[in-house]
Amino acid sequence: MTEKGFETKKMISEAANKLFAEKGFKDVSMSDICKATGLSRGGLYRHYSSTSDIFKEIIEKEYSFDESIEKGNSALDILRFNLKLVEEEILKNQNSLSLAIYEYASIADNKKIFSLLEAKAKKRWMKLIEYGIKTGEFCNVDSEQVSEMILYYYQGLRMWSRIVDIKKKSAGFYRENIIKYLVGEKNGN
Repeated sequence: MTEKGFETKKMISEAANKLFAEKGFKDVSMSDICKATGLSRGGLYRHYSSTSDIFKEIIEKEYSFDESIEKGNSALDILRFNLKLVEEEILKNQNSLSLAIYEYASIADNKKIFSLLEAKAKKRWMKLIEYGIKTGEFCNVDSEQVSEMILYYYQGLRMWSRIVDIKKKSAGFYRENIIKYLVGEKNGN
């Protein structure tokens, strides 16, 4: 794929992400994405065959830490940065992917796909936690268990934020407790 092709896919993904966050998964069509990007149907279908393909790619890329780990960045800095993104998404409430994720997962054919996506997300968090343990920044914890805690705690807050007003204090409490759990009470600041 050419550099222009990569840029076009990125533009499509960003526009679709915004639409999914606003409308959910079921209410976004390829026509909506064409309008949002200014692409013709042929231009859009050159890169993606369906809204499902676009959504699946968006979810797979959510909170990827590989590049930061490869650069040798601090595990704690990576964690703080990404938990801050999570907190901001929780506080946006109406413009998050929570409804879209739930709708996508509830479609019978997508349950298996979504289980695979959930497993990939867990592995991404596990990789960061194991990296932090290796660098000595995180306590020696069960990375799988903590990854599940992060994912399910986050998904619960994200979904609830669609129907109740999650206060900044509550979202911050989530972020700070994850950090304290991983680095210990004294080093969490």
